[in-house]
Amino acid sequence: MKMMMHFLKQYKKECVLAPLFKMLEALLELFVPLVVARIIDQGIYAQDKTYIITRCLILFVLAAAGLAFSVTAQYFAAKSAVGAATAMRGKLFRHIQTFGYEEMDAAGSATLITRMTSDINQVQSGINMALRLFLRSPFVVLGAVVMAFSIDIEAALIFAVTVPLLAVVVFTVMAVTKPIYKKVQGSLDRILNITRENLSGVRVIRAFHQEQNEIDSFCAVNDELTGLQKFAGKISGLSNPLTFVIINVAIILLVYVGALRVDMGELSQGEVVALYNYMSQILVELVKFANLIVTITKALASMNRIGDVLHITPNMKEGQGSGLRIIQGEGSEQGDEPPIIEFQDVSFGYHANGEPAIQHISFRVKRGETVGIIGGTGAGKSTLINLIPRFYDVTKGTVRIRGRNIKEYTFQELRSQISVVPQKAQLFAGTIRSNLMLGCPDATEEDLEEALEISQAAEFVNTKEKGLDFVVEQGGKNLSGGQKQRLTLARALVRKSEILIMDDSASALDYATDAKLRKAIREMKGKPTVFIVSQRASSILNADQIIVLDDGEMAGIGTHEELLTSCKVYQEIYETQFMKEN
Repeated sequence: MKMMMHFLKQYKKECVLAPLFKMLEALLELFVPLVVARIIDQGIYAQDKTYIITRCLILFVLAAAGLAFSVTAQYFAAKSAVGAATAMRGKLFRHIQTFGYEEMDAAGSATLITRMTSDINQVQSGINMALRLFLRSPFVVLGAVVMAFSIDIEAALIFAVTVPLLAVVVFTVMAVTKPIYKKVQGSLDRILNITRENLSGVRVIRAFHQEQNEIDSFCAVNDELTGLQKFAGKISGLSNPLTFVIINVAIILLVYVGALRVDMGELSQGEVVALYNYMSQILVELVKFANLIVTITKALASMNRIGDVLHITPNMKEGQGSGLRIIQGEGSEQGDEPPIIEFQDVSFGYHANGEPAIQHISFRVKRGETVGIIGGTGAGKSTLINLIPRFYDVTKGTVRIRGRNIKEYTFQELRSQISVVPQKAQLFAGTIRSNLMLGCPDATEEDLEEALEISQAAEFVNTKEKGLDFVVEQGGKNLSGGQKQRLTLARALVRKSEILIMDDSASALDYATDAKLRKAIREMKGKPTVFIVSQRASSILNADQIIVLDDGEMAGIGTHEELLTSCKVYQEIYETQFMKEN
């Protein structure tokens, strides 16, 4: 609730005016039964048409004023709810942007999407209804009781018993359904995750003819969600019939008592009708309030889920900034330029108590060198290079750039000097130009053309209609795998960073294109320091040094020729692939 108040802070005026106008509407509504009673007792009984017409005009004025107040209240309530939801969505999105890979892996994209959409929509509906009804409904109920006592104390005692009974029903339903609705939102996370996985992997599912298995898996989770919603609905649904039973019993008693008191001359017919109308108003308001409680229960459950994400504190802390500059004499022999990148006994595990993904890794890389990283599946190749731009923080040891611990740099300082070509080519909806300029908005036309030439993407981009302005669909689904890989490489090259990391980013390229690509990178002006992660030995033969990983440990390091004589793991990889290539 405190968090909700935080987002409503800038809408204080609207949060006051919305319930205020709603209570003004309710106040007018409370006078209606009295006017009707006067029409019956004085107008109809005396057959005074003028009196009846004037009182009907008063009813019309009350209705018109009530409508104006209601519309005004709705405006302020909607403004507050939409504004708070917008601020909440913005803060949540900004907070998610601070997550490292560790937090993203733990939270999962499906649950974060649900928080951004369904949960915030639930909170928005809750705020809107609460501002309009949370004070209005109790005000009408209390006002109707007071008005009933002003008419007849004995008959009004029925109100005094009825209202507490109704309150018990409403708040019991609220207490029981709140945890259930939290589980419902959790089931929505799982449904979204299955749907997202199914749609992204649709080609694999079709290829293995697993449509029915996917349908069965989805139906199982969907049935679980349906069961929870039905259970919550049954409990929530009890509020309306129980409320109606209590109210209708009260109305029967009220009519009975009223009839006796009319017969004794202590009440008029109009006053009995007024009491009946007040009881009906209480019925309507408590039905509204019961529905409001259900909505608020959902909103609070969703708000707690949003709060869970906002309370996640990224483990990776940004450095204070040291300035990316060459520091003579630090991390190397006195007077020599320090290695641009240095790993000092680095170990890393994805889980605190789990097995390390890599361990005891130490090496140095000089400026402008090309480093190849090779090893079997699961050897830790991608893990190793993900530590350089601090996508993850090392568990033990130190990673240094230009002699400084990378934890000393701000993320901007560090990552502005590193270009990463990820293992999975990821393009965004837009144009080829907008994708290439993602990391370098001020890139010139010459920069783009140079990057396309080096990445071997120029030949197919120039054949596309509109060239650089060719429209790329979401995820680049209108491009082939090789084309996407070359464009993601071109995007990295446009930045002209000092460190270029290629994480198995040429796997979809044929050998000839891969060879041209490596040659073009070697011949680049101001050649960057390059890390090439590859499954192909042929892609890293000419590297200045090759790091061989085996089950998370360094099995060897050196040039191609050195490793052929000293590293058994590398020998096996090379001989196996060389025989296949021949």
